[in-house]
Amino acid sequence: MKTLSRLYSTLAASLLLATLANAQAPSSLKGVVKVDGSSTVYPITEAVAEEFKKVAPGVNVTVGVSGTGGGFKRFCAGETDVSNASRPVKPEEMEKAASNAVEFIEIPVAYDGLSIVINPRNTWVDHLTLDEVKRIWTDGSSVKTWKDIRPEWPDKPIRIFSPGTDSGTFDYFKEVVVGTKGSIRGDMSVSEDDNVLVKGVTGDEYAIGFFGCAYYFENKASLRVVPIDAGKGPIEPNHETIEKGTYAPFSRPLFIYVNKKAIERPEIKAFVGFYLQNAARLSEEVGYVKLPAELYSRAAKNIAARKVGTQFTDEKGAPRHGALADLYK
Repeated sequence: MKTLSRLYSTLAASLLLATLANAQAPSSLKGVVKVDGSSTVYPITEAVAEEFKKVAPGVNVTVGVSGTGGGFKRFCAGETDVSNASRPVKPEEMEKAASNAVEFIEIPVAYDGLSIVINPRNTWVDHLTLDEVKRIWTDGSSVKTWKDIRPEWPDKPIRIFSPGTDSGTFDYFKEVVVGTKGSIRGDMSVSEDDNVLVKGVTGDEYAIGFFGCAYYFENKASLRVVPIDAGKGPIEPNHETIEKGTYAPFSRPLFIYVNKKAIERPEIKAFVGFYLQNAARLSEEVGYVKLPAELYSRAAKNIAARKVGTQFTDEKGAPRHGALADLYK
């Protein structure tokens, strides 16, 4: 797998030559790269920043974790250079960016499988259907105890842990589970920090929560993942089911968004190039799933062409759905 990741990185690197041809040697660069946004994408970007520091010690890369929505607020106001995002940019965010003369380049960097997890002492749940997931999380739900889901389960209160509403993970989960016009129940413990959610679930036998797959893979010893039956039998998130999309409907792409004006600065250009060169390897190392080489190639071409805007909404601002390879050109 590491050999393949290196191959993908090499392919992406060759396609970035046109972009980086006039860049300074990384060792001579100085400056600051400001990144903020998704806690889900944070482990990838932090790993990239650490590796980049080794080749560009004069560049300080700061990586904040204010959630996808919080990151876009800063990015669209022109306060940051790069925004981590676990969902595509929204029309209202694009309007905010346009009002501040911020143009952006959209770059998918990895796949994620949003993982629903329970405490290891929970011995009764072997899987959940998508309908049961909806019953648990929908606003106004009558589900208060595990027994309310299936009568043979314990008559004990369900304690739900969730990313905060500024999280792209929350947005994605909400859209999949209750739709864009539905509402998620409000009696949950929420945090923009996924590590807080991990601790919440590991500390409570009757807890359930969700977050990106990297946090589940990292904490397998203290969590149980719940296989989801969306109509084709129970399927759990792993590298194969996420990459193939069989872990449906909770497989999704992860992104970074780059300020078009900022990328003309040598340190930003070098960081973004380095990011794409190493995204396949480092996304796998931190627990996510690399994209096919062709998608990294498309991203490299879009960077070189300074292609701005999103490919995930139509001309009317409605979301476009489908496989990443079909949407991102």
